[in-house]
Amino acid sequence: MSNLSKVVIVGRVNVGKSTLFNRLSTKVKSITFDYPGVTRDFIKDEVCWNKKCFELIDTGGVSLRKTKDSILEEVRQKALEVMQDADIVLFVCDGISGIVQEDAEISKLLHKLGKKIFLVINKLDNLNLEEQQYEFSQLGHADMFPISALHARGVGELLDAISENISEKKPEKKQEDACKIVLLGKPNVGKSSLLNALLEQERAIVSDVPGTTREPIREKIKFYKGDIQITDTAGVRRKRSIDEDLEKFMVKTSFKALKDSNVVLLLVDISEGRLSDQELKLAFYAFENHKALIILFNKYDLVTDEIKEKLKFNLEPYKYFMKKVETMNISCKSSKNVGRVLSKVDKVWQKYSQRFTNEELTFLFKDALARKPLYHKTNRLVIRAVKQLATAPITLLIIANVPEWFGPSQLGFFDNWIRKNYDLKGVPIKFIVRKKG
Repeated sequence: MSNLSKVVIVGRVNVGKSTLFNRLSTKVKSITFDYPGVTRDFIKDEVCWNKKCFELIDTGGVSLRKTKDSILEEVRQKALEVMQDADIVLFVCDGISGIVQEDAEISKLLHKLGKKIFLVINKLDNLNLEEQQYEFSQLGHADMFPISALHARGVGELLDAISENISEKKPEKKQEDACKIVLLGKPNVGKSSLLNALLEQERAIVSDVPGTTREPIREKIKFYKGDIQITDTAGVRRKRSIDEDLEKFMVKTSFKALKDSNVVLLLVDISEGRLSDQELKLAFYAFENHKALIILFNKYDLVTDEIKEKLKFNLEPYKYFMKKVETMNISCKSSKNVGRVLSKVDKVWQKYSQRFTNEELTFLFKDALARKPLYHKTNRLVIRAVKQLATAPITLLIIANVPEWFGPSQLGFFDNWIRKNYDLKGVPIKFIVRKKG
């Protein structure tokens, strides 16, 4: 839990809340599209201004009216919950459209909360439009800020006011995360359910409707020796299944989250009895980008003997790859093995972070060539030394006679050899070949 003051952005849909969040945030970015209801789960970032820091939180559209749409109702409820915990509420309204009934209803609720309220009148891109801010004075909020989040007009004054009204709490001393986990998979395989189970709170909205999660949700978990950052992502589908610009952007942010991670938890619906082409591509992509990989076969409560046999048969052609990755059967619904997921992550992280001596690596690789010499045409491959350059991922430098002769098949030979001698299940190995060290 952060000890910083919480500044929460609220307002009805499509008034520019996410645009304002992106203007103020330096690291986390919210998806912005010109139609309502894009933001669902709240996202947050730490923002500093005038030597003061605060936690900035973007929410989905707030409405006091209940809806029969289960997802929109959860968005509404989460926004209301986050408001209760705020130190300052940035109540964003659309300066072009003026006050509408929903604005008046939200304003009435905010007066009852007893929080510090800043009325932010957005989309005032034209100087002449500033006259419209006077219409908003009837909402009864003393602190009003005419701005254009898109063009940064008035944002400095808003930040000044925030810094003047928050306490002098200092941010917690930042420690490097023990590891960064990303939950990856197709839509509706249980990523958000797993996130909620690991956090032991209803952080992400869960629905049977594919595509419920739209942007990465990042949280930290205290575990063993340090913090784990865990990121839930939007479901990834095949390109030909992606029609809307929004979904394309969701997939793009999911892949960025993968590249920023150390460990990928690829969730698969085991009841389908196979890994789809898309899931196989995600698994290969994670390993090719040197990310530790654990495949979690979720929905194990639905498994029958027939499904087990079908899965075994369908995975047989990929046995060469599956033997390199860790797997686990889980059920987010029944909680089967969910409590063991982080232990599995820790086990893989230890392997991902291990260091070998250069002497043992050099002996191991030279011994491999002594037992089975490799040739390029009629020329024998020679390894002079092997050094470990880094961990997470394990990065090995091979000093060889002719680096150009060490192609994918030769490096695959050494990859298999080191795995034969060490337990590196779930861990990729990165090779660099040079003539001199």
